[in-house]
Amino acid sequence: MTHPRSESSAVAPVADPRSLTEKAYQLLVQKLTRLELVPGAPLIEKNLSTDLGIGRTPIREALHRLVAEGLVTHHTNRGMFAAEISATNIQQIYEFRLVIDSYAARLSAVRANERDVEELRKIQAKLVQATEDDDIDAYVVFDRHFYEVLARVARNAYLAETMLKIFNLHLRLWFLISNRLGTWHEIARAHEEMTKGIVEAIGLRDPDRAELAVKIYISRRHQDLRELL
Repeated sequence: MTHPRSESSAVAPVADPRSLTEKAYQLLVQKLTRLELVPGAPLIEKNLSTDLGIGRTPIREALHRLVAEGLVTHHTNRGMFAAEISATNIQQIYEFRLVIDSYAARLSAVRANERDVEELRKIQAKLVQATEDDDIDAYVVFDRHFYEVLARVARNAYLAETMLKIFNLHLRLWFLISNRLGTWHEIARAHEEMTKGIVEAIGLRDPDRAELAVKIYISRRHQDLRELL
């Protein structure tokens, strides 16, 4: 004879540790890129676990992933820290982007099809709308999506992996400039000018123009940081 199982005897669902690690990673990326965790700040697992409401194991796994990406540094016998931002670090990131991002735009202008151009055009319009709506969360989402699609349209897996790996590092510099300026709208509009130029150049199948749009923008942002720091 069987008996109906009472609610009290039901087994509670177990959280997927991979999902918790991903959640911890995303929350830490947001705090690090937006400088809520300031460069050089110690990252204590116990404190982060309490603040984020996530267990220490997913926090630890997320931190190790962030070490590999350069947003967190690990000092032996001292622990984890939010990565510092130095003049050398800034220069190296922008030098790298000047080559990688501009080459991705160039390849995209050669390899894109009409569907790719339309997808990039729609994302670019969403970036403009997010600025008009004063929605920085949406802006960051669409910005990342634009780079993901641009990387895919370039049709070079190694280039795409490299672009997306460094995205969070230059996003942190984007927020640094915004914080120093006191507003994110000014830099967002300059970024939208670049993305519009990229999309137009890709639509015209003009690799030189696509490459130039990226180089002008990145050079200006690098100059901004040199003047602000």
